[in-house]
Amino acid sequence: MLTTDIQNAKVVYERPEGFTDLTTHYCPGCTHGTAHRLVAETLDEMGLREHSIGVASVGCSVFSYNYFDMDFVQAAHGRAPAMATGIKRVFPDRAVFTYQGDGDLASIGMAEIMHAAGRGENITVIFINNAIYGMTGGQMAPTTLPGMKTTSSPNGRDVETQGYPLRMAEILATLDAVSYSVRRSLHDPANIRKAKKAIRTAFEAQRRGLGFSMVELLSSCPTNWGMTPLDSLAFIEQKMVPAFPLGDYKVVDAVKSMKMKEG
Repeated sequence: MLTTDIQNAKVVYERPEGFTDLTTHYCPGCTHGTAHRLVAETLDEMGLREHSIGVASVGCSVFSYNYFDMDFVQAAHGRAPAMATGIKRVFPDRAVFTYQGDGDLASIGMAEIMHAAGRGENITVIFINNAIYGMTGGQMAPTTLPGMKTTSSPNGRDVETQGYPLRMAEILATLDAVSYSVRRSLHDPANIRKAKKAIRTAFEAQRRGLGFSMVELLSSCPTNWGMTPLDSLAFIEQKMVPAFPLGDYKVVDAVKSMKMKEG
C-alpha cells in the first residue's frame, strides 16, 4: 500500500534542472537559497537556461556560479552591471543577468548600476537587499535601517551622521531607460510566489528587448542580524517592509501589455 501511495503521490517540490548537485555554503535561514531557486526555476520554465549567462557579484553570493547549471562569470566587486553590459552587447541573443547584494550594488557598484540602468542596457538584475554586509562581517550597508545595529554601527545607524537607507527600486525607477523596477520579499510563501512572478516578468522584458529590468528582493541574514531564522523572517515583515515598501516602481507600457498579472 505504501509503495502505491508513493507512486500516486503528486510531486510538490523537486530540485530545478537549473541547479547543480551541490550543497550551498549559505547560513541556515538565509534566503539567498530561495532567491537562487526562483531564478533557476524561472529560467527552466521559460526555456532560457541553456541560453543564459549569469554574472556573480562579490559578497555572500560570490559562489553562486557553483549552484547554477548554466554559463556564469565572476565580476569584480560592484562591476557586475558593467560586465553584463559587455556580455549582452557581444551576445544579444542570450538572457544576461546579474545577481548582486546591497553592498555590491548600492555601495561600491553604485556608479555601474546607475549608468547601466541609465543607458537602458537590456539586462536583468536580481538585487538581494538584506540591509547589511554579510560576507565581510556584518558592517552597515547603504540599506541598513535607521537605528539598526551592525559591527560598524554598534549603537545603531545614526541618520544625522550616516544618512538614510537607499531605496534602489525607487531610485532606478526615476531613470528614463528603465523598463521594470520592482520590489518583492522572501519572508513568506505568498510573497515568494509574487517574487517569482516578478522575476519572470523581468526576464520576459529582456527577451522582448524592452531594456533594463531589476527585481529587488528583501532577504534575511540571521547570522549577522543575531537572530534565529524564524525571527529574521519576522524582522523582514515587521521592520524591512515598512522601510522598503513592496510594489512596482516603474513598469513601462510595453511590460504592462504582457499581461503577466501578479496575484
